[in-house]
Amino acid sequence: MKPVTKAYLQLHLAVLLYGFTAILGDLISLSAIVLVWWRVLIASISLFILIKFGRKIVQLPKKIIFTFMGIGILVGIHWITFFGAIKLSNASVCLVCMATTSFFTAFLEPAILKQKIKWYEIAIGIAIIPGMILVANSTELSSSSVFWGMLIGLLSAFLAATFATLNKKYVDEADPQTITFLELGSACLFISILLPFFFQQNPTASFFPVEYDWLYLIVLALLCTTFAYVISLDALRHISAFAANLTVNLEPVYGILLAIVILNEDEQLHPNFYLGCIVIIGAVLGYPFIKKRLNKSFK
Repeated sequence: MKPVTKAYLQLHLAVLLYGFTAILGDLISLSAIVLVWWRVLIASISLFILIKFGRKIVQLPKKIIFTFMGIGILVGIHWITFFGAIKLSNASVCLVCMATTSFFTAFLEPAILKQKIKWYEIAIGIAIIPGMILVANSTELSSSSVFWGMLIGLLSAFLAATFATLNKKYVDEADPQTITFLELGSACLFISILLPFFFQQNPTASFFPVEYDWLYLIVLALLCTTFAYVISLDALRHISAFAANLTVNLEPVYGILLAIVILNEDEQLHPNFYLGCIVIIGAVLGYPFIKKRLNKSFK
């Protein structure tokens, strides 16, 4: 199997797992920041075992270690805003907002990696937005909930584009398991600092998971975080950050369908949902062909 083909298969598997993320986030009763703290804590513990209890980290230069830890803080903020958007609106609205990640990446990747801006990537990123709007219009929520949910969701998408591009830049500096541990571990430390301020403002908020929350958190941390994050990082070795984030745009399709089946958010879908999905899928599947035809012009 060609490395690029394998990378896309890894990404699609990761996207399917990411689709469950919003569902699990909606099912877990904890607030967004507490949920993310437990998520990264459990994931970090599992990764600490995978990287032989930290022995691989001591071999890395300190600059690289701190770089990945800084990226991890962005990841932590991204997940807080991601689950915050779910709590403010619902899983469907949040997943749709993530479709703008490709648009942001079309500008961030050339800027961070010092490459030329590719107009066709910007065009494809923009083409995703009508699909996002169509799918969002198929949900039944109050205008206030949609506004704040989408605003926080768009911030989450921007952060996702930023840390994905930075990961692309530094992905060859260490193995995926070590990178994931450093990033999720630093995210856990960062959120640990924020928690006291959160509980000061929300003294009645729950800290410990209850009943099925533990099961959902373990699945979220081990499958939808540790495993999905590692294989998506490995895929970045062979494809661009834009291509990766464009593939992740299938998450709204997977995620919303899962939300409908599991959460019963909409028993009957509006035709706008299907039309929006066609736009998103068309952009994702069309990108490799467009790139193959036009990429020579940008070398």
